[in-house]
Amino acid sequence: MNSLDEFLAASAALHHHLCPRQVLGVRMGMLGGRLLGLALPQNAARKRLLTIVETDGCFTDGIAVATGCRVGRRTLRVEDFGKAAATFVDTDTGQAVRIAPSREARELASEYAPEARHQWEAYLVGYWNMPERLLLSWQWVKLRSTVEAIVGEADRRTVCQACQEEIINQREVIQGGCILCRACAGQAYYTAAQPETKTTAGDSTRPEGHVMVRSGQVTGITACTQEFSGDWRGSGL
Repeated sequence: MNSLDEFLAASAALHHHLCPRQVLGVRMGMLGGRLLGLALPQNAARKRLLTIVETDGCFTDGIAVATGCRVGRRTLRVEDFGKAAATFVDTDTGQAVRIAPSREARELASEYAPEARHQWEAYLVGYWNMPERLLLSWQWVKLRSTVEAIVGEADRRTVCQACQEEIINQREVIQGGCILCRACAGQAYYTAAQPETKTTAGDSTRPEGHVMVRSGQVTGITACTQEFSGDWRGSGL
């Protein structure tokens, strides 16, 4: 396992600077591995550790460096709760531990950085030097979903019967007897904003291939003709 200084140097190189939240992320990742008895950072071939972070940004970069977990390796997930916290999961045993900064960490930081020139530097140096038991708190937890459900099947592919887009990693939704992507099932994070065009007669038309979405029914789709319950407006089609 790399040392704290080595991990922080790697995190600084990745992020082009070092900040307090990177230090928190690195130290959480190191603690998570130790509590689970795993040698970190794991390499691309060994994906035993799954990390679920509760925010993005610098903090997550620190965790990625210390653990070897990456979004591209499907071992790093973001559940954005706006917290500098993370849950580390041993996918072989099912054990999971959630780690967060202690409530006293900010107040204690300056005691471990007596030469800091300002508060930001006190956090940076303080988090670096503070004993782990004062900096971090941890709790063994149980995931609400299985690891298999969270990760999904990497080689599984299907097609949404509404928008005809491919769905991978077992993320399809079965609704009304049809296979749908999450957007078409009403879970979209966006709404359509494609501008309408005007014909010479002044009638509004839609570009070719546009799918009309109406409340309770999908029209213009032959793959799935069943009536749907619920409101499809703003579903992302």
